[in-house]
Amino acid sequence: MVISRQTYAVEVTASSRADAATIFALVADGARWSEWAGPVIAHSSLERLGDPAPGGVGGVRLLGRKPVLVREETLEYEQDRRHVYALRTPSPMKDYQGEITLTPREDGGTEVVWRASFTELVPGTGPILRFGLNKGIKMLSRKLISAAQR
Repeated sequence: MVISRQTYAVEVTASSRADAATIFALVADGARWSEWAGPVIAHSSLERLGDPAPGGVGGVRLLGRKPVLVREETLEYEQDRRHVYALRTPSPMKDYQGEITLTPREDGGTEVVWRASFTELVPGTGPILRFGLNKGIKMLSRKLISAAQR
């Protein structure tokens, strides 16, 4: 018997008046997430510094609300442009990977695209997980942009 697990993706696009460097500084430094993503993310810290420090490649951030924290590792890091991370905590999603891309606009603002993909661990659960993930990323995008524009 072959179990067929589906892969799902979400993409959220938003615009900000803030420049890419300001937004990237908030995203790449995992210890700062609780500053802008609360109260959903009430705790944020770095388990391991990346290269470059603090949130570069190999960096691991802990995010969430104690006692439930998720561990995310930075896979790719392009200063002020792109941040790619993977979920390292067991979850109902297999091979979760997220990517935040920042594109400067001519007016000085930034286009923010947050993508994520995963494979359902339990066949049939993908659509509800995708729905929740999409809602979560939309909420985090709004909070990120609001904080960057302050």
